[in-house]
This record gives sequence, structure tokens and C-alpha cells, in this order.
Amino acid sequence: MQSKTRTANIDYVLISIIILLAIISVFSLYTIQPYLNDTYYISQIQWYVLGGITIFLIMLVDYDRLRQISWLVYGFGLIMLIMLHFHFPTGIAREVNGAWGWFQIPGFGTLQPAEFMKVFLIIALAHLIVMHNDKFKEHTNKSDSWLLLKIMVVATPPMGLVALQPDLGGFLVLAAIVVCMVLVSGVRWRILFSLLGLIMISVVILLFLYITFPEAVDDVIADTPFEHVESRFTGWLDTEVNGQSGGYQLIRAMLAIGSGQLSGKGIGTFEVSNIPERHTDMIFTSIAEQFGFIGSSIVITLLFLLVYRLIHIALQSNDPFGSYLITGFIGMFTYQIFQNIGMTIKLLPITGLPLPFISYGGSSTLTYLIAIGIVLNIHYRTKVFMFDS
Repeated sequence: MQSKTRTANIDYVLISIIILLAIISVFSLYTIQPYLNDTYYISQIQWYVLGGITIFLIMLVDYDRLRQISWLVYGFGLIMLIMLHFHFPTGIAREVNGAWGWFQIPGFGTLQPAEFMKVFLIIALAHLIVMHNDKFKEHTNKSDSWLLLKIMVVATPPMGLVALQPDLGGFLVLAAIVVCMVLVSGVRWRILFSLLGLIMISVVILLFLYITFPEAVDDVIADTPFEHVESRFTGWLDTEVNGQSGGYQLIRAMLAIGSGQLSGKGIGTFEVSNIPERHTDMIFTSIAEQFGFIGSSIVITLLFLLVYRLIHIALQSNDPFGSYLITGFIGMFTYQIFQNIGMTIKLLPITGLPLPFISYGGSSTLTYLIAIGIVLNIHYRTKVFMFDS
């Protein structure tokens, strides 16, 4: 005999993690207020409140409804990116630090479509993979290749438009999302290893060309949207030589983190000033300087627990669409956490990526909370089957 029950449970563990990260975010922004030109911590509170309302609204509707609007939201996100590419509408499309990635909405503030496109792409790819696997019950080289082609057709336009803004960080996040979703899509490992080999060969060739013919590479990328990428790359490879250009931000970040030592200098105590983007991309340096290794470890632990909880919910879900959605979010959060913290300690080159739930940012914070709302929705509506003998 089979009986079916639904676990109508709110995941209070996940909610608690988000609340703790929100407190850390607001408190960190408050402590660095003397170095900023605006009350960012108040704005961050407002974005969290708006995000909380959004989560409540998401919980009212079954997440499976997202399949019905997957192509609609994907198309909407793509249209916004195309508008930014052509700097349209004039006066609304905005350039920040050389990148055309924002809309300036009167009375509202700035809106960054690339952030929302992350969620839109995840929804579209999850729907695409489910449809494909429902149609092709048995995986063959032909069906797997066809799935990879469809994924690339869907993912390439937003990735290309984000890269052309130029926004290297956003492009890499979208790439991480695609990679994670492909890994769980059912594509045979033989095909995946072949693709990995091709990618590695391409990277090696590019590095060889850059090291062997640096001047020729400089001429090729000069006056292109990718010129800033080289500056950050050289600043990462040779930080001291490029200390007044591409390596300046990295040097200041490492000084701040190192000066925190074990327990930090104390709340509101800073010796390293003039760190660019201290409230966004470099928020981790403020935490490390004030609270040292201990405080930094607490933040990293919370972020680890966040990802762990998402993995747990994805494995618990018996709906492929829900599992694919959470997998996309796992890729999004994991890469951004690793990249943001890694770039502050010179483990990775600097890219313009915020630390999820902690860095200041309206579009990014709202995007993350939308993702959490969808995950909570999936957990709430996960069906559990119990079999009685």
C-alpha cells in the first residue's frame, strides 16, 4: 500500500543563515560608513526588506509555474541586455567604471539586468533539460550532443552580451551556472571530458600566445571591451610592478586583510584606507581587518553552510526541475563566493563580483533573495513518498 504526504515545512535553517548574513552585511556597511559618501547600510536594509517581501510572494505560487514562463523571463532578460548593448534608452542606460551594465530608473535607483539574467538563465536551462530528458529517455551520444547544442544556443546570447558590456565577472558566473547544470543534466562523462580537454587546450594556447607575443596580444585587444581584462590579469601576475594601476586594489586589499591578523583591530578600526569598491567587491577586506582570521572564518563558515544547505535540498527534491533550479543556484553562489574571497587574497585575478548577501548592491541582493525564495518554495513543496507493507 502506498500513501503520499507533502512536507509543508519552511526551511528555518536556510532562513537563519540568510538572516545572519544580512546582519553581517548591514553591520559591515555601517562600520565603514566614514569612508563612504552615502548611507549604504540603510539602503541595504531596504533591499533586504524588499527581498523578504519578494520571497513571501514567491512562496504563494508553486515553483513549477516557472516552467510556463521560463522563455518569457529569459526573453525579457535578453531584451534588457540588448537595450544596454545599444545604450538604449538614452539617459536611462548608464555606464559605470567603463561598463554599460545599468539602468538608471528615476525615483528607484540603478538596476543591473545581468544580475537578474542569472536567475532567468537558470530557469530557462532547467526547463530545457527537463524537456529534453523527458523526450529522450535513453542517453546516447547523439541525444547528449543535441542537448549540449541546445544549452549552448540558449546560454551564448546572454553570456556574449554580458561579456561585451564589458563585465568579466558576470560572464564567468553565467559560465559557472552553465557548467554546473550540464554536469547534472545526464550528459555522458565521456563527452564532458572531451569538452574539458578542448577547453584546457584552448586556455593553454591563449596563455602561450600571451606569454610569447605580449605586444601582439596588446595590439589585438587594444580599444576593445576586453582591454580592462588584461590590466587586471597583469595586476594579478605582477602586483608590485603594477601597484599604481592594475595591482593597486589588490595591494590595498591584502594589506587590510593581513593587518587584521588573528582577532582583528576592533569594530570601526581601520588603518588601510583608499580601498576601491570597499562596500561592494571588497567588503571582505573590511570584515578581515576588523575581526581578523576568526571573524573571516565565521563568515566563510556561514557561506559554506549556505551552499551545503542548498545541496541538501537539491538532493532531497524528487522533482528534476526543482533539482536543476537549485543546481544552477549552487553554481552561482559557489563561484561568486570563491571568486570574491579568492581575489582579495590574490588567489584569483580581480573581477567585479560582490560577495553574496554581504556586499552592498540592490540588484545583486534582490537576485540572491529571489533565488533563495525559489529554493524555499521547492523545499516547501517537495513530496515525500512512504510505503507501507
